[in-house]
Amino acid sequence: MTNEPFFKRDGDHYVPTPAGRGPWNPNSLHGRVIVGLLGFELERKHGDPDFLPARLTVDMYRLPGFDPIEVTTRLIREGGRIRVAEAEFISGGVSMAKATCQFLRRTENPEGKVWKAPEWDVPKPAAIPAPDPSSGPMGKMWSTRPISGGFGQGGQRRMWMSEVRDIVEGEPLTPFQRVAVAADFASPAAHASDQGLAFINSDVTVYLHRMPRTEWIGFESAYHDATDGVAVGECRLYDEEGSIGFASCAALAQKRPARPAPAEEAKAEA
Repeated sequence: MTNEPFFKRDGDHYVPTPAGRGPWNPNSLHGRVIVGLLGFELERKHGDPDFLPARLTVDMYRLPGFDPIEVTTRLIREGGRIRVAEAEFISGGVSMAKATCQFLRRTENPEGKVWKAPEWDVPKPAAIPAPDPSSGPMGKMWSTRPISGGFGQGGQRRMWMSEVRDIVEGEPLTPFQRVAVAADFASPAAHASDQGLAFINSDVTVYLHRMPRTEWIGFESAYHDATDGVAVGECRLYDEEGSIGFASCAALAQKRPARPAPAEEAKAEA
């Protein structure tokens, strides 16, 4: 990888690089690098080859800038079959996001047939021409191979994505980190309309039944609905060998509600 990583180490802190810049504010980080760094730390400190990180949930309640970042982790539960750990993303001394990861011990599937969705029948990434990088921001952020339903359209979206950067300098991406840093894409994939993306997601949850075995992660939008400016959405996740799980997110309409007049605000507080 020759591309600049998202973070560089400085003692116990991580220093963001310009590669992590987000789409909403040029002075803030992209949600995907927040999810990616929290996943990186949870796996580094609490991962185990015998355990699968089956669920990662990240709540993002502030928009961090480019201050040095501290990530603290804590083991919540250490059991023979279930391990739960949490991590907090602290930027400029202020908590910006928090993650919880559930690690489940690998074992054998029980006998019996269970219904599941049909196999994902789409072209492999190698069979799809790379998009023109100048056609939009997507080509500059990831390696992408669009399958169907591009942005600016209202239909279901399918796309392959492959990360082109390390999360932390000198630390090659693991399969779990590839999913973590990509998972935030579930929001635009699920919530964008034919008028563009007007929702900003406040969380991401990833469920995995296995790790990806290839560098490409496939996204298929599977659900979106919204009421009163609050949306929920979901994407199925794949690698080149089949299903690996799904990602879901909650989101808020970008249009902020009007603040009450000062007299009304004081009355409400009283």
